[in-house]
Amino acid sequence: MLKYISKINWLAVLLSLVFYSFFGWLWFTVLFPNQYAGTLGKLGLLPVEPDPIYFYGPPLTILPTIITTALLMIVLNINTKKAAIEFALIIGIGFLVANTFDIAINPNIPHPMAYGLLVGSYHLICILVSCLIMLAMRKKVMDPK
Repeated sequence: MLKYISKINWLAVLLSLVFYSFFGWLWFTVLFPNQYAGTLGKLGLLPVEPDPIYFYGPPLTILPTIITTALLMIVLNINTKKAAIEFALIIGIGFLVANTFDIAINPNIPHPMAYGLLVGSYHLICILVSCLIMLAMRKKVMDPK
């Protein structure tokens, strides 16, 4: 599988990462800041000037997911919009949303279901858009099988 890493369109990975990061800022600080804080039991308690890790951490942690998604799209020969959407939903729900709910079921998160819905929805939207970006910018690759 790793032999296909050279087939990844790294510009598509970068654009997906930029989208994922920008949309995270929009989702958590503009669209749903109070809901997010509320799911954590921190309404009115989140820092005005967060530590730098909150800016560089999420892109660094999502980058391996985007790279893995790009690689799997090549190996599985995802080359239509329908297939990309189906793949994104499988990856999004099966891994990202499920893992988000798993993380939320934690005594430190007082509202796990609300947290899972809010954060899981963000990840599902982002992986869907990322798959569509990678499909649109896909290098022409022969069937890897």
